Amino acid sequence: MKILILADPASPHTIKWVTNLSKKNIEIFLFGLTGYKTGTYSNLPNLKIQTLGMKGKVFTKPDGALSKINYLKALPVIKKIIREFNPDILHAHYASSYGLLGALSRFHPFVLSIYGSDVYTFPSKNIFTKKLFKFNLRAADKILSTSNIMAEEITKYTKKQVEITPFGIDLNIFHPAVREENLFSENDIVVGTVKSLEDKYGIEYLIKAFKLVKDRHTETSLKLLITGKGTKERELKELVAELRIGDVTTFTGFVDYDNVHKYQNMIDIAVFISTEDSESFGVSVLEASACAKPVIVSDAGGLPEAVEKNITGLIVKKKNIMQTADAIEELLFNNELRLRLGENGRKRVSKKYNLEDNVLQMLGIYNDFIKHP
Repeated sequence: MKILILADPASPHTIKWVTNLSKKNIEIFLFGLTGYKTGTYSNLPNLKIQTLGMKGKVFTKPDGALSKINYLKALPVIKKIIREFNPDILHAHYASSYGLLGALSRFHPFVLSIYGSDVYTFPSKNIFTKKLFKFNLRAADKILSTSNIMAEEITKYTKKQVEITPFGIDLNIFHPAVREENLFSENDIVVGTVKSLEDKYGIEYLIKAFKLVKDRHTETSLKLLITGKGTKERELKELVAELRIGDVTTFTGFVDYDNVHKYQNMIDIAVFISTEDSESFGVSVLEASACAKPVIVSDAGGLPEAVEKNITGLIVKKKNIMQTADAIEELLFNNELRLRLGENGRKRVSKKYNLEDNVLQMLGIYNDFIKHP
């Protein structure tokens, strides 16, 4: 079987799909517009890669003038790949960018994976982007969503059936482990998150909630760990300084995805309180659960789907600092509850979100096209 994948080659999601599908003896040609780190796809003999080497996220706004130029550059390259590679299936990841390239290629069968902002944000920008999004959906022979709530959003623009294909978690990498770094002492209780430092992830609300709990319980060795980089890093650090919790807060900056599991295992209480529904699934939540960490999530987007309420984690209202503080406090003083939620979380990830199972599901989708062209 030969699959042409159009996707961001540096995305952890792309890396997981491509690597694991390649290991199933699937021939893959990965086309991307931007580059990726050398060695990312090493030792994968069934993989060919071609990129245009563009810098940054130059392809996220197909309604812009620069993006139109990018399409003109990319489309002939993709059509040449199709002629020479002769794929059985074209699979585009992200509907408002690579999805448009897939649609314009006119190749079939065409599988389209939708991720979040491409359905929650892009179609509502203007009439043009809405029509463009619908055009991409019409061209697709199969539409995939990572969560049920996002599938509901997609059906506002198409009558086609949407299949749920979660981002799987590699349980051989994300599992309970002792803290590897010397950032914290054995007695510290670490509240933390692993997310990009952007508005939509609600990290300012986490910081303010942490401050409330710390002030209530000054005698506890409570620490805050914020892992990731983003445009709000300076503002968040200024907020930490303003609240005078700099001595108990650690910003790690960017962490390579290969090391994310180490930081998940430094956390005792994992908090993911996004403020926007474009947070469509909650991969970081499941990674924390796979490491047997109790999680606190907001009721935004697909996050509640990643948690079984009061079984694997706690759910709070988005932007609600007091509720978040109370949830942290509840877990802070109930070690038995922390352990139980964490253990239940790993069991749930193993049952529903095991990467191996999700890869087999994707193979089943591909095989259906091969058997019934």
